Formats: sequence, C-alpha cells, structure tokens
Amino acid sequence: MKITELFDRGEFVVSAEVGPPKGCHIEPLLEEAKKYLSGVTAVNVTDSQSSVMRFGSLATCKALKDEGLLPIFQITCRDRNRIALQSDILSAAYFGIENLLLLTGDHTKMGDHPQAKPVFDLDSVSLIHTVKQLESGVDLGGNELVGEPPKFAKGAVVSPCSDSVDAQLAKMERKVAAGADYFQTQAVYEPEKFIKFMEKAKQFGKPVQLGVVIPKNVGMCRYMNSNVAGIHVPEEMIEELKKDKEATKAGITGVEIVARIIKECRPYCQGVHIMALGWESKIPGLLEKAGI
Repeated sequence: MKITELFDRGEFVVSAEVGPPKGCHIEPLLEEAKKYLSGVTAVNVTDSQSSVMRFGSLATCKALKDEGLLPIFQITCRDRNRIALQSDILSAAYFGIENLLLLTGDHTKMGDHPQAKPVFDLDSVSLIHTVKQLESGVDLGGNELVGEPPKFAKGAVVSPCSDSVDAQLAKMERKVAAGADYFQTQAVYEPEKFIKFMEKAKQFGKPVQLGVVIPKNVGMCRYMNSNVAGIHVPEEMIEELKKDKEATKAGITGVEIVARIIKECRPYCQGVHIMALGWESKIPGLLEKAGI
C-alpha cells in the first residue's frame, strides 16, 4: 500500500523511524517493531543514518514487510551513483516496497568511516526526478525498462523551522516539481514557526507529516541546537527537562513535550513522523497522550 492512498482518503498518517543495527542480526529490531509500532501506519528505515555503517535499509524494509508492517525505504545519494540508486529502487519495487523517502544524505565526515569517499552523484531533487523517470518506463540514460514500470509514493524532507523559510519553500517547490508526493519535516520544537510555514506551504497541495524527536535530556537538546541545521529547542523546553531529572530520564517529560507539539500542530498537517532514536517503547504512550 502507498501511504499517498491514505492521505488521499483524509487519514492522519503516523509513521515512526527505526535504525538498522551495526551487524546482521535484525531479529531484535523486528520484535520491537511488532511490539511497539503496531499503532503506526508505516515504518521508516534509515539508510546508514549520520553516515554510520549499518545493516541495509532495503533488506530491513523487506524483513519488516514480511512481518506484516508497512515499510518506507529511505534512500540517500551519499554512497551510490545513479546506476546503483536506480538498481536499488527497482529492487525495492520487486520486493513490493512502494513507499520511498528520498534524501541527499549526511556527509561521510560525520560518520564512523570519515575516510570514505562520498558519492553525491545525485542530490535529493534529482533523485526524486530519477524515480519519476523510472515510473515512466525509462531510466536516466534514456533506456526503456523491461515490463511494467514501478510505481511509488515518493517522499521528501523539508525543514520548516529553518532560519531561511524562503529557501526551504523554494527547495520544497523544486521537489514538488521533480515529482515529490508527500513530505516529512525535520524535528519541530517551535510550533508557531511550523504553523507559519505550513500556511505558506499549502500552496503546493502536498501532504506534510510533522516530524518530532523525543528529547531525552538537556545534553541532547544542546547538541541539536549547536549541530543540527533547522532544529532549535527553546530554552523553556530545556528548563522543563531540568526540573525533574527522574521524569526526564524515564522519558516522561520528553513524551509530554512532544505530545503538546503534536496537538498544537495537528490541525495544520496531514500526519506525524516520530523519530524515537531508540525509544520506540515510548511511542504507544506518546500516541495516546497526543490523542491519536
């Protein structure tokens, strides 16, 4: 099933993100996904997130699908040229994986193999165009595909709380023009900025999922503020995490913060994407607290 079908029906689409392990044993991931993510619509699988080498996103998506979950195949331009990217996209179609999230990807210098050569043959916009081209039955070289061409729900990312809103809107427009069907956002901690962005972004007529990350502690928030573009955790939220260290350590405070953000932003978006970063066990309680 393509999640765009759910958007078209007016459903509020909830997805959650999982990161494959650094090894070939993914049974614990599958068990956690079945246990804690049964209440979400789809499961995003990261593609060596933060340039850290991990088990493959495509193989994880296939395993999740075999367990009855709906996977979203995240694919980045960092590690593969256009030949390998198109090959993996066709492989996803064969496995019945119909949902994609198309990203440029973090630079290799950020990860655990900083000496690795980055590829970046394509960027996120040209990758979206590549999928659109394959859907037309032709590859980027102008060669016809054999048989029925694949069809996907093509997802992209936008940062609504970036300092440069106009730049984000322009990037979003380029992605729509390239063929993006839906969007997931970078983590939002400033609902007022998100709402203002969405008032402008609705001109594109594409469904947008609010992105949220459960804040685990003050240090995590400080790190994101200093190192992650497009994210700013307000000082009052940081002070809230400081008040009760035990509640923060247990995830109670972080879940309460994110639940408030979801409630405030829900009228302005078509879904929510939860990046739990290892706290998948908190997702059922978060959804309940957020009224989903």
